[in-house]
Amino acid sequence: MSIPGLSSIPGLGQAPATATFAPTFVTSATVVHELQANSEWRFEVAFGTSIEVKLLSGTAEIFGTELAEKHTYTFRGTKAAIFTWHGCRIEVSGPCEEYVAEDTPMIPYVNTHFALERLRDEAKEKGAEGPKVLVVGPNNAGKTSLIKMLAAYAIKMGRQPMVINTDSREGMLSVPGSLTATPFSSIIDVEQGWGSSPTSGPSPVPVKLPLCYYYGLPSPEDNTSMFKQVLTRLALAAASRLTADPAVKETGMIIDTPGAMAQGKEGYDLISHIVREFSVNVIIIIGSERLYSEMNRRFASGTTNTLPITVVKLDKSGGCVDRDETYLRHCQEAAIKEYFFGDPRRTLSPHTQNVSFDEATIYRIREPNKTDTSFLPGGEADAIFSTSQIYDKSDPSPEMLHCVFAIMHATLRDSQETIRDASVMGFVYVAGVDEKKRVIKVLAPLNTRISDRPMVWGSWPEMSGSLI
Repeated sequence: MSIPGLSSIPGLGQAPATATFAPTFVTSATVVHELQANSEWRFEVAFGTSIEVKLLSGTAEIFGTELAEKHTYTFRGTKAAIFTWHGCRIEVSGPCEEYVAEDTPMIPYVNTHFALERLRDEAKEKGAEGPKVLVVGPNNAGKTSLIKMLAAYAIKMGRQPMVINTDSREGMLSVPGSLTATPFSSIIDVEQGWGSSPTSGPSPVPVKLPLCYYYGLPSPEDNTSMFKQVLTRLALAAASRLTADPAVKETGMIIDTPGAMAQGKEGYDLISHIVREFSVNVIIIIGSERLYSEMNRRFASGTTNTLPITVVKLDKSGGCVDRDETYLRHCQEAAIKEYFFGDPRRTLSPHTQNVSFDEATIYRIREPNKTDTSFLPGGEADAIFSTSQIYDKSDPSPEMLHCVFAIMHATLRDSQETIRDASVMGFVYVAGVDEKKRVIKVLAPLNTRISDRPMVWGSWPEMSGSLI
């Protein structure tokens, strides 16, 4: 059994989209582009620079969210695309790399949205939960862009999708290193990516309220057992939020994943864990024939909560570009700076606190040595790590300078398992360590006492220099 219209989406199996001409670099002069119907303008803006884009006439959207006519949008340090179904004119001011593509995968993408809408209508009639959609694929395949598009289209239809981020390298409405679940009831802020959280201050677009859990390592492979445990807690919290709100319940979930899951037995096992914990019933594969074949073998005849699991393959957009480590590092540092200091539209002033060495309770995440369990079956290795010590208690030291700590919703008396399973209260940045005075200076978004909470120190996010 399959989703009507989803397994036979027009465009599946076609060649990847191609561009009409090679990228060009536009200077700061103002340029007007005439875009034909079903084409998109793809652009890259370097960090430290910005461009302004204005829709002069027609209709256009960016990752599913419509642009307002005559409104000026500012983009900084991003790679994105503006698509038009019926043609439009846009005005661009500022330096960027750009080109226009006439062949795009938008038709199969929007057909996927309508197939999910049919499932949501059925769920509403039955009082059941909407589709739980998992998007998997290799790095730089366009997973997050597709999810943003599907979420934006659902919001247009009056739905409230819950978007789950399981990629710790890229924080969604939070600092990198965290995993989040966020219900969306208002439009996505096209300039801010996903939008802003309450710590970002006032915003013309309503803020989002993410459920946040901390993993603190860059890849699921760094500590598979801990990653699974955090995923399980996130799934429980998301399921509770789902049942508490009928609008979110009938819309369902859309789950983003890191590219590391797209290859190897360990990655496939993590996908199976997500499918089981989140009760996934739709798996979308993007950009990998091999992964599609493997997921079909594992799940095409399976069920979750008596619902059949449908596996669908979508083509990777020709607009997807590789993001090297330098670009990802810039994105990470920009997200951390925005959390503490705001963005060019909203300047924030974080509170400074001095915490004595004696008052600080800091736990550093252990990264298990995989060679220790290389000859053990996966289940036995997970059992060993799940019962071993999760954190090492750390005394304040200069090594902590410029690091970010997660403040947990737990007490100093709680066990390490309880601390690991707790949600995140917020984050602090270590701005100074004075060994003579035995104090650490931290920056926090709010003026609240943090010394009565456990602070968790992970290797991710890592800062290359001072925020100040």
